[in-house]
Amino acid sequence: MFRTKRSGLVRRLWRSRAPVEGDGETDRGTHGSGGCCMGKATKVAKSNAGSEAELKALTHSVLKKIKEKQLEVLLQAVESKGGVRSPCLLLPSKVDAKVGQQSYSLPMLLYKVFRWPDLRHSSELKRLSCCESYGKVNPELVCCNPHHMSRHTQKHASINSPLTHYLFFLLPSDSPGSGPSSSDTGGTTYSAPVGLSDSLALQDSERGYWCVVAYWEEKTRVGRLYSVQEPSLDIFYDLPQGNGFCLGQLCSDNKSQLVQMVRSKIGYGIQLTREPDGVWVYNRSCYPIFIKSATLDNPDSRTLLVHKVFPGFSIKAFDYDKANSLQRPNDHEFTQQPRTGFTVQISFVKGWGQCYTRQFISSCPCWLEVIFNTR
Repeated sequence: MFRTKRSGLVRRLWRSRAPVEGDGETDRGTHGSGGCCMGKATKVAKSNAGSEAELKALTHSVLKKIKEKQLEVLLQAVESKGGVRSPCLLLPSKVDAKVGQQSYSLPMLLYKVFRWPDLRHSSELKRLSCCESYGKVNPELVCCNPHHMSRHTQKHASINSPLTHYLFFLLPSDSPGSGPSSSDTGGTTYSAPVGLSDSLALQDSERGYWCVVAYWEEKTRVGRLYSVQEPSLDIFYDLPQGNGFCLGQLCSDNKSQLVQMVRSKIGYGIQLTREPDGVWVYNRSCYPIFIKSATLDNPDSRTLLVHKVFPGFSIKAFDYDKANSLQRPNDHEFTQQPRTGFTVQISFVKGWGQCYTRQFISSCPCWLEVIFNTR
């Protein structure tokens, strides 16, 4: 029987759907070096055979109505797990699909099938800034690219960590290291911190850079400060396509097996995005990340919380309005802090705090210090 290209694309898409617990594919992609998989927060019980067959028939029916070029865009996003920057998939927003007694809009159906099987409501989602329709309202068409979306992190899943300062001092590097050289490898541009020394990087942060990033392995900083001027920055170990701060290009003398293991799990890493309401962190990797920020918690609290962010989830890690309210001019502690402003700490894979064997982030194998310029 003659099979069309469209039918082949649809079959490949269905094979690349998000796994659900119990279908033998739950861990698919969770141990690779890249991609954004479901993680602990999105595993759901496998549906019965009837609803699975119904979902398959409905998905095939919907996909076969989409243009071939749009199917290719969707396949590119799904098979690369968001590692390849794909364009928007603009489809009618008011088309509903029904599985059993449950009705879903067309975007919700695609998000559930290809990203989050346990997704219940669109209020759980946040559109990423890479989406061309970000911030735009179009009642007729909406972007249905599953990898142009993330999920909101629920901040109640947190761990206490002692609060000694609202800011974390930028420690001197144990070894100066070297920044990644600018090169083009495998379609990815690895941007260097333009050879800035630490002092120049901090000065430049006051001349237009909205933050600087330091990468640490345990107590040793690796490489120089990375100054950020673009609205969005990808920080990753390896990535099929895209620009950003490639940690895999940094020269590290750390021989610890744990550090090497965690480095290999950073994969697609994270995305930092400066938006009107603050700075968002999107976890693009296959493993949780952990974040501590003064603006994520009650300003009167004596402890800061370390927030766990699952793969595919976003969190507003820094709020400019809250940060300004924390800058108390009569508070000696605040007047002695670095001029660059507040710092957020992010660790990959391994957490720290009272519920972990690691009490301090300096004991984490791989972590970041993001220093925001609030001036």
